[in-house]
Amino acid sequence: MIFPRLQGPNRTLAQLVGVVVVMASLSFAAVPFYDWFCRVTGFGGTTGVADSGSDVILDRTVRVRFDASLEAGMPWTFKATEPVMELRIGETGMAFYEAHNPTNRPIAGTASYNVFPYSAGGYFIKIACFCFTEQILQPGETVLMPVTFYVDPALVDDPEAQFVHEITLSYTFHQTPLPETQAALKTPAPATPEALN
Repeated sequence: MIFPRLQGPNRTLAQLVGVVVVMASLSFAAVPFYDWFCRVTGFGGTTGVADSGSDVILDRTVRVRFDASLEAGMPWTFKATEPVMELRIGETGMAFYEAHNPTNRPIAGTASYNVFPYSAGGYFIKIACFCFTEQILQPGETVLMPVTFYVDPALVDDPEAQFVHEITLSYTFHQTPLPETQAALKTPAPATPEALN
């Protein structure tokens, strides 16, 4: 079968639909792509990862700031419960972020992150984190999400990072499509008087 060649308004409409489909596909792929890009290039102050804390703890301290933001259109509220923490380099710290879904429907989200200054990113070591893991909040639900970390003592030997006295860990939550099982459980519409008779 040969498809007829579109012309005029039909061709423009088909092109616009194609653009919408491509843009929607790219928006769903943005968070995993950003994760991959940061890990490969070190962009955005990509952190290190460890299974346990450091064996070395220095007398020198570092201030860690915790920043929280939302992608445009993400209806949650999201904040760090303690915006600043001071700890010794090598000491294990735990910070909490709070997310709340104020809507009447379940919403899924995934957090991306970065560390500033970028020169300190590789020395900010996460032991446990909620980043790049899908979170699903039910209507009205509030959750606390922990981040366990330490600042690697090797930071003091790096000519670019040794004078860093403050590190900012920033998370941004992005809305993601609900899994099919959750989408089927969406809150039903309220019954009308006619439906009750």
